[in-house]
Amino acid sequence: MFSFYERTIEKNNPQQLLQEEQLISGLRAKDKQTVDYLYEKYSRALFAVISRVIKDRDIAEEVFHDAFVKIIRKIDSYDESKGRLYTWMANVCRNAAIDKTRSKEFSKSSKTNTIDNYVYGLEGRSGTVEAVDGIGVKELITTLNEEQRFVVECIYFKGYTHSEISEEYEIPLGTVKSRIRAAIGVLKKNINKI
Repeated sequence: MFSFYERTIEKNNPQQLLQEEQLISGLRAKDKQTVDYLYEKYSRALFAVISRVIKDRDIAEEVFHDAFVKIIRKIDSYDESKGRLYTWMANVCRNAAIDKTRSKEFSKSSKTNTIDNYVYGLEGRSGTVEAVDGIGVKELITTLNEEQRFVVECIYFKGYTHSEISEEYEIPLGTVKSRIRAAIGVLKKNINKI
């Protein structure tokens, strides 16, 4: 006996997966096999979208599961004329991750994940504990205001590009660049004081 997927693939083309229209109609019909197919095909990519915003794997998994349920429940609000299904799902996931980072629960848990964790994590991997302490990276970073410190942490410790920060945190690209320039100015001015 063929499964739903095998029948769909056999009808169209042995190499072909469900077409987007079939996937959307199956989701709107609340078909369990279509939901399973969606999970199997897109879960890794959607989880990656969330993981770019939330680095803690446990929290990212929680946000992913909530976002996936939201995708299934809100499929009727998806408008094909405004973009592809994947783009809509990725936006749902990204927005869920951003909402989580703005929540009080997340900010309380991340207060312990300050710049110290990134600095010490990098030091441990590179074997430069003494050198980093010697140049006073921790003290230099504390001289920045909160906005400057945020972009510096994202770019230099988390590996974000200017564009990624702008897109994921909804900060204008020009603002991201000006905060980095200002941060570098403050760091240059204060490097000799430490």
